[in-house]
Amino acid sequence: MPTLEQIFESLATEPQSSPFDFLGIHPSTAGDAPGREIRVFLPWARGVEVVLDGELTPMSRVHPQGGFVLELPTLSHSPEYRLRASDAHGDVWEREDPYRLPPVLDEDRVRQFLQGQELRAQDVFGAAPMRHEGLDGTRFAVWAPHAIGVRLRGSMNGWDGRTHPMRPRGSTGAWELFVPGVGPGDLYKFEICGSDGHWREKSDPFGFAMELRPATASIVVRDEPFAWSDEAWITGRAATQAADRPLSIYEVHLGSWRRHAAEHDPGWLSYRELAEELLPYVKDLGFTHVELLPVTEHPLDESWGYQTMGYFAPTARFGSPDDLRFFVNRAHELDLGVILDWVPAHFPRDEHGLITFDGTHLFEHEDPRRGAHPDWGTLVFNYGQAPVRSFLISSALYWLESFHIDGLRVDAVASMLYLDYSREEGEWLPNAYGGNQDLEAIDFIHRLNDSVHAEVPGALVIAEESTAWPGVSHPTSDGGLGFDGKWNLGWMHDTLAIVETDPIFRKWSYNRLTFSLLYAFSERFLLPFSHDEVVHGKRSLLSKMPGPDEEKIATLRLLLGYQYAHPGKKLLFMGAELGQWWEWDVGGQLDWPLLELEAHRGIHAWVRRLNHLYAERPALFETDHRAEGFEWIDCHDWERSTLSFVRWSGDWSDCLIVVVNWTPLPQPGFRLGVPFPGTYRLVASSADPAFGGGGMPSGTQVSATETPLHGREHAIELDLPGLSILFLEPV
Repeated sequence: MPTLEQIFESLATEPQSSPFDFLGIHPSTAGDAPGREIRVFLPWARGVEVVLDGELTPMSRVHPQGGFVLELPTLSHSPEYRLRASDAHGDVWEREDPYRLPPVLDEDRVRQFLQGQELRAQDVFGAAPMRHEGLDGTRFAVWAPHAIGVRLRGSMNGWDGRTHPMRPRGSTGAWELFVPGVGPGDLYKFEICGSDGHWREKSDPFGFAMELRPATASIVVRDEPFAWSDEAWITGRAATQAADRPLSIYEVHLGSWRRHAAEHDPGWLSYRELAEELLPYVKDLGFTHVELLPVTEHPLDESWGYQTMGYFAPTARFGSPDDLRFFVNRAHELDLGVILDWVPAHFPRDEHGLITFDGTHLFEHEDPRRGAHPDWGTLVFNYGQAPVRSFLISSALYWLESFHIDGLRVDAVASMLYLDYSREEGEWLPNAYGGNQDLEAIDFIHRLNDSVHAEVPGALVIAEESTAWPGVSHPTSDGGLGFDGKWNLGWMHDTLAIVETDPIFRKWSYNRLTFSLLYAFSERFLLPFSHDEVVHGKRSLLSKMPGPDEEKIATLRLLLGYQYAHPGKKLLFMGAELGQWWEWDVGGQLDWPLLELEAHRGIHAWVRRLNHLYAERPALFETDHRAEGFEWIDCHDWERSTLSFVRWSGDWSDCLIVVVNWTPLPQPGFRLGVPFPGTYRLVASSADPAFGGGGMPSGTQVSATETPLHGREHAIELDLPGLSILFLEPV
C-alpha cells in the first residue's frame, strides 16, 4: 500500500484515475487505530485547518507541494466538515471539501448518450449550478472516455487544476466533480490527459457561455427560466410556418449590420440593442423572418460564425444568453420568426476545442480522408459514433427549445452527403458498397430532422444543399432527407448569370430563365440571394449589373421583383435592400447614408412593397411548392428577352400576371394573352416612379380585347418599360 507521501506525490505529478480513493475522508493509515483521517491537496495553501463541530483543528503538511492530513483517531464514521486555508499572502479561504461528497451524475442518461439516444445531453454534461447534499455549488461533467486523468481548472482554484482532479464514472467515459461554492460567472476549463501522457486544455463542449475571443474559458451559467411573453407566437408557429404560408427571410450578420460610433471598440450592437433597432427595421420592410448567421460561439470573426466552437453557447460578442433570449422574444412580439444558421458539417482545429479532445479523435474521423475538410481547413464530425450524434442533435434541440428559435438553416449539407466532396481521386474512402454517399451522415440527418419535428413541432429545418440529391425536402418516411426546405442554388446561379450578362446577349441565355421551372416543384425550394454571393470579390448585387448606373439600379429592382414572382420562399441578405455598391465587409457596417439618395430610397421602398405584396397575395405563396399554381403565358420570346406567366392561389380565387423585360429596350404596345376578359390593374411595377422608375404608376388599368394570343381568347396591350417586372391582376 502506498504511503501518504507517495499518494500526494502522485497527485502533484501524475494524472489521477480515481482521486476519491485518496482525497476526502478515509479510514486512518496511522497504525491499527479504527479512526478516520482527512486528506487534502491544495498546492497553493500555506496552511489548512479543519472546521469540525465548530472547532478549528490544524492539518499536518505531509508533502511540500500541498498535501495535508488530519487524524481523527476516535471516529468510526464520516463527519461533515469544512476547510479553512490560508495562502502565501495571508488571505484566508473557507470552503467545503468536494472530496467528501458522493457522486451526482445520472449514469443512466450517460448510457443513453453513449447509445445516441440522449436528446438533451447538455443536461447531463457541462457545468450545472445545483444544490447537492445540502450545499450550493456546481456539478462539472465531461465526456473523455480515453483520458487517463481529467482536472478542473478555473477561477475557483487559481487556475491550478491539480486542486480539482475529477472522478470517472465507471466505464462510461464520463468524468464529474461537484464543487461547492462555485456558481454563475465562474470561469473554468478542463485539463484532459490522454494515454500519451499529454495534458490538453479544453473549453467545455457543453458549456452555455464562453469568454469573448481571444480568451477561451467557459463560463458557469445558471439555466434559469426566462420570462417569455411569446406564447401566442409559439402556439401558432406550426400554422405560421406551414408550407402554404409566406416565408420571406432577411439574412443578417449581427456584427456588421450596424455599429456604434468609432469610440466603441469594436462597436457591436448588443442583442438587446439589436432587438430595438434591427427587428423593427425588418418588420417595417415586411419580412416574415430574420435569419442570423451563426451566433454560436466562434473564435475568428472572419469565419462569420461558421467555424463553431460553442455548440451550446451564444457568442459573447453581443451579450449573454438571456440577452439573446430577449432578442428572440422581442421578435416574436413583432410577429417575426427567427432562424439560426447551424453548422454540424465541420468544426475548427483550435486546440481548446473538440480536436483530439481526449487524446483521440473523439469527435472527428481519425482518417483525414474522412475527417479533414480540404476547403475550409476544418475537421468533419464522425457521424457514425452514437455519442457524436447525440451531441449534435442535443445542440439543435437546445437552440430551438431554450432560445425559442423557430428554425435551423443547416450549413454545407452537400459536404456531409458526399464522401468525395471537394476531394480528388485517391483522397476519399468509398462507403461499404463502393459508393460516394456518406451513409453515416445520411443516417444522422434522418435522425436530426425526425428528432426536431417530433420534439419541437412547427420548427423548420432548412438545408443549404447545392447538388441534385433527390428528396432533400421530402419526409424521411418517403425516403427523403426530411428537411422542410432547400436552398435553390441552381436558380440563384442561373438568374445571377443572366443579370451579369450584357443585355444584348441575354437572349442567347434565355433557357437559363426557363430551366428552373422544370424542377421548381421537385423540392420545397427557398430562393436565396445570400451572403455568399456578395463577398470575396463576387461584388454586391448592384455592382454585378452591367451598364450605366441607372440601368444597374433598374436591373436590381427587376432582379428582386423576379425573386418574389418566382415560385419558392425568399431570402435576401442585408444590404441588398439599400442597393449597396460595395460587397459585404464583416468588419464594417451597411452603407446607411445611401438612403439619403433618391435612387436607393427607391430600392428600399421596392423591397418593402414586394414583401407586403407577397404576404398579401395567396397566389404568390400558397402554391410555392405545387406545379398547379404556376402557368406560363409566354416562355418563348427569347428574341426580345421577355417572360410572362401566371401565379395562382391554391383555390384558384387569386391570380397575378407577371411580365418581365430583361433588356433596357422598352416594348411599346406589348401584347399579352390573359386568362379572363375584362379589365386588368397594375398592382406593382419595378418601373413605378414611386420606386425610382420611369414607367406607369401602380393602379393603371388596361382592358382586354377578344384577341386570341398565347393560346388564350383574350389579350391586353401595354407599354412594357425596359428592365422591368410588372404584376397585374384581373379586376
